[in-house]
Amino acid sequence: MQRILTFLFAFMLLASCGSSKKAKVVTKRDKKTSSSTSSAKSDNWSTNAESTSTADYSTIKKIIKEAESYRGTRYKYGGTTKKGMDCSGLVTTAFKSENIALPRSTGELSSYGDWVDLKEVKEGDLLFFATSKNSRKVNHVGLVVDARPGFVQFIHSTTSAGVITSQLSERYWYFAFVQARRVM
Repeated sequence: MQRILTFLFAFMLLASCGSSKKAKVVTKRDKKTSSSTSSAKSDNWSTNAESTSTADYSTIKKIIKEAESYRGTRYKYGGTTKKGMDCSGLVTTAFKSENIALPRSTGELSSYGDWVDLKEVKEGDLLFFATSKNSRKVNHVGLVVDARPGFVQFIHSTTSAGVITSQLSERYWYFAFVQARRVM
């Protein structure tokens, strides 16, 4: 009986990283647009039809830097600190560092912001995954840290390795991918 309970606990831990904690959404950052682009912007930022202001780009870089400061942090369900972090905790904590409040759970995040075609993904966008067998229900989220044509890299918190950076082209993540969303 104890083996079965241990197996069930391990399965539940590995099956999902979405937290059930909920936070009230305070604001959604207004989108700012300008006709000029900064030379410091990555290729994907400067070539997209919708121009993004230098201020937004700077904010996104700070959000990514904050998320990367948690690299190596162990996984903890519901965690939002260096002691432990889950996937939605990583995303909400990184955005909160720039006073941008987002929903706390992966499920709520998956319907927040605007849907983005994978070909138009930029740094700061969120990627959503369904990692449970035989289910397309979103249960994992990552933050895009680098995006170029044919290449997307994201930071996320996994149950097995904690906060790491992965590429969408990795077989596991490629087949688990469900959608991308832009919250800024």
